Amino acid sequence: MPIKRKPEPNQDGLWPVTITYLKMLEKPTLQAIPAPAIPHSIQKAEKSTVSFYRFLYDAVGRDWAWTDRKKLTDDELKDILEDKDTEVYVLYIRGVPAGYAELNFREFPGAVDLAYFGIMPEFIGMKLGPYFLDWAIKQAWLRNPDSVTVNTCTLDHPKALPLYQRFGYFPYRQREVLIDPVEDE
Repeated sequence: MPIKRKPEPNQDGLWPVTITYLKMLEKPTLQAIPAPAIPHSIQKAEKSTVSFYRFLYDAVGRDWAWTDRKKLTDDELKDILEDKDTEVYVLYIRGVPAGYAELNFREFPGAVDLAYFGIMPEFIGMKLGPYFLDWAIKQAWLRNPDSVTVNTCTLDHPKALPLYQRFGYFPYRQREVLIDPVEDE
């Protein structure tokens, strides 16, 4: 599938990308987010296999140029998945994976990071993003951290940054990077 927000390359053929880092310092007020009116569940991926995680990562991130985890060896990724501070949750619609959220507790109690979050392309537009994000944020706050963090970039879904802000995140830093689209595809 083509990358949805392909930027214009610079003179060296690299894509300029802006990463925005966001933080939430207190539990958000409750959102009135209705649960999907279709059969669904959210399950923790206990002892996720590398192949299942790669499936989730690619299915959610392929249209948005997610490449970081693709660059890891299977052993490196397995170490992350087996770390006691990593939790992966999968949203299922009618028994089919529709999205996932990865919470990282390595900085706890200082911060919980929503390391990866997204909905698979076939399920975008069904209003699952706000519902699942609300659920993931509540899950992150269950341990009462000092803050909950997330980052997004200009390659992500155009509604990602406004959605995070609507849920109570505020930007605290931005960084410009150059991505080699050939190396990162």
